[in-house]
Amino acid sequence: MSENQNVDYSASNITVLEGLEAVRVRPAMYIGDVNERGLHHLVYEVVDNSIDEALAGYCTRIDVQINPDNSITVEDNGRGIPVDMHEKEHRSALEVVMTVLHAGGKFNKNSYKVSGGLHGVGVSCVNALSDHMTVNVYRDGKIYQQEYSKGKPLYAVREVGTTDKRGTKVTFHPDGSIFTVTEYKYDTLLDRMRELAYLNKGIEINICDWRPAEGGGMKSEGGNASDLQVPTSDLQKPTREDHFYSEKGLRDFINYLDENREKLMPEAIYIEGERKGIPIEIAMQYNTGYSENLHSYVNNINTHEGGTHLAGFRSGLTRTLKAYADRSGLLQKAKVEITGDDFREGLTAIISVKVAEPQFEGQTKTKLGNAEVRGAVDEAVSEMLENYLEEHPNEARTIVDKVILAARARQAARKAREMVQRSNVFSSAGMPGKLADCQSNDPAECEIFFVEGDSAGGSAKQGRDRRFQAILPLRGKILNVEKVMRHRAFESEAIRDIYTALGVTVGTPDDPQALNLSKLRYHKVIVMTDADVDGAHIDTLMLTFFFRYMPELIENGYVYLATPPLYLVKKGNKQVYCWTEEDRERALMEFGDKGIHVQRYKGLGEMNSDQLRDTTMDPEGRQLRQVTIENAASADRIFSLLMGDDVPPRRAFIEANATYATIDA
Repeated sequence: MSENQNVDYSASNITVLEGLEAVRVRPAMYIGDVNERGLHHLVYEVVDNSIDEALAGYCTRIDVQINPDNSITVEDNGRGIPVDMHEKEHRSALEVVMTVLHAGGKFNKNSYKVSGGLHGVGVSCVNALSDHMTVNVYRDGKIYQQEYSKGKPLYAVREVGTTDKRGTKVTFHPDGSIFTVTEYKYDTLLDRMRELAYLNKGIEINICDWRPAEGGGMKSEGGNASDLQVPTSDLQKPTREDHFYSEKGLRDFINYLDENREKLMPEAIYIEGERKGIPIEIAMQYNTGYSENLHSYVNNINTHEGGTHLAGFRSGLTRTLKAYADRSGLLQKAKVEITGDDFREGLTAIISVKVAEPQFEGQTKTKLGNAEVRGAVDEAVSEMLENYLEEHPNEARTIVDKVILAARARQAARKAREMVQRSNVFSSAGMPGKLADCQSNDPAECEIFFVEGDSAGGSAKQGRDRRFQAILPLRGKILNVEKVMRHRAFESEAIRDIYTALGVTVGTPDDPQALNLSKLRYHKVIVMTDADVDGAHIDTLMLTFFFRYMPELIENGYVYLATPPLYLVKKGNKQVYCWTEEDRERALMEFGDKGIHVQRYKGLGEMNSDQLRDTTMDPEGRQLRQVTIENAASADRIFSLLMGDDVPPRRAFIEANATYATIDA
């Protein structure tokens, strides 16, 4: 008998988590993670409640503010959460909504026909993960209030005043004992609020930041340094504020996304209607670019992995356009074979559906699985797009010409891809000549550095751990894939080398354009460039390539940016590397003001192999910035801005934002 068989296992070993305790014990199960993404998800859950009121026709305004202590306040002018006694729970309905999982109006279809929110746990989950929350309800001329600590009420719901307002105001502070990050990023919330305003036309959404400006707890009112300074608690104006209101919804959204692209049609194609009880809204615009930019939403949720609504859009688009092109006789003249992909090259489209009971699946639960939605979207697209083509013959001809051009380019790209994929990626003969591969064959432990320049590449090869680190030097700046046809990209030697080194191929059973990761050789793909503006430009070119051609690498968390230090501060036998200006200032307080030597590293080549290894490559001491996509629509617009023809805005954006990526040790 083994020793394990002597261990008692009875009912006393079974733990039952009461109320919201389960959320606090396993927060990642409810909000994804306890890092930056989960932190911002708290705000989205509260705002979703206000959006539900708007979808039901009772709310026209939502205000979001970041308070000086990094707490969040969300207020709407909806009906206000009910405060009367709940018949079953024998306590205020407000307390039930705030403290019981899966409680709320969105589970009663009489209250909300459709509702936002991905997991359905809603505001009670936010309450559980906040060290303090206050809710004020403005209803029936009165103000009701209740406060909570870590999900538990501090007192019963009480009446605290009178008002002529209506709605709900929620203020919460995330629990620092649960979240690894507690500082909100204004731009992250800004992107989501803008997106919600476009997805829900006619709703006013405001966001403001009451935290002090960078540089301390006092904000100057202007003038000389001796002028009066006002403590942040007394600020009369927020440091940042933005206001969103869209009358045209997705039509405004698509103009925003395509602002930096050359459009082929004066106005976007707009489709709105209801099929099989499912409200459908679609906006689409063709441009002179070569990327397919499809953004799909279900109940305001960005479905990154697509689903049945996206499949319905694609099938309806392809069938309708092909039928029109056949009738026009243009395809016969062109003598070229057309596929579904050709109809979507250079297309930006936004598909938004509202589904009463959405079924989500996929790796991140952002793929719609409702079978009935595919047919509904297909039918709506087919009928309304056919009417558009008949009523706009000039635009229809422009689209077909674009499709024929795409088909010819696709054939050329296929031949170029075959050249990339012809060699056996596992044979040394098939590898790029400059690749210094690693010894391990386990992708989970292997990493590859794409290094700027042969000189830095040489130092990296000497400083690496050859057991699991591979090096591929890049000669200069790679091709800007935003501005070329796909076959031109595959004709680039540098891009062919990247495909071959990674071991990936193009095409899966479900999508001929998708990246096949089945033979990916490294689970850390690290771009290592100089710590200057030119290095940041190369980073951007590389990230543009990954975003447009290998988004699956980013979605799976495989792409990183290396972070070489900016300075080496020395005094006598003491030395310290500094990655930021703040690090340098800190080192100069520590070392004093005499006998100090500060070396500024402008390039990787200025460090010898030992220094490069210790500061930038060794997992024990390096800092890696993991590349993620928080908002695909925003990322799409930024890449079109960065890689467009107008150089000054691109350079200014890089200089202002190159240091803002998240650090992941």
